[in-house]
Amino acid sequence: MTDEATLAWYEREAPDYTARGPQGRSHHLDGFLARLAPGSEILELGCGGGRDAAHMLGCGFIVDATDGTAAMVSKARDLRAVPARQMRFDELAVEAAYDAVWAHASLLHLPRAALPGVLVAIHRALRPNGLHFANYKLCDEAHPDEGRDLLGRWTNLPSPEWLEDAYRNAGFTFVERERYPGSGRDGTQRDWLALTVQRIV
Repeated sequence: MTDEATLAWYEREAPDYTARGPQGRSHHLDGFLARLAPGSEILELGCGGGRDAAHMLGCGFIVDATDGTAAMVSKARDLRAVPARQMRFDELAVEAAYDAVWAHASLLHLPRAALPGVLVAIHRALRPNGLHFANYKLCDEAHPDEGRDLLGRWTNLPSPEWLEDAYRNAGFTFVERERYPGSGRDGTQRDWLALTVQRIV
């Protein structure tokens, strides 16, 4: 993420967030991993306390777990022995380095204007036929545009059409879409969109 107030919130709230938040792996993770060859190299953007990274490592994948805050990196290391490192989304600058990029409930914290550039960087970081997963809170009548949630974190709140156009423009091909109801840390109920996309070339 790039919003300083959001980064500061995760830095400050890391102990409570990792203690009180979900402890099991994300429910989309196993389906995503089933699409990958054994031993694939996966970049995780926004690893938090390391719950998904630990599961991926346990399944035999090579995982580069990253988070924008030092506190979350420490939690991933201390709680789950995940060798995480600190990196903001806008610092991703590698080419054809990964077979997959996993970004569960993380890219939604980017300002919307910054998201297309990060998607291009993700596309560049993937090897040909590499896969990327991300999920986003969607806009609705009560929250028609991006802004801060009840906890002060930035949320980009795109429409499905805007989001899918951003992925197409970054060069991705769609593999799977799922729209579903859910809530975030602040308890606000809204629809989410989960996307699995692929870099073909």
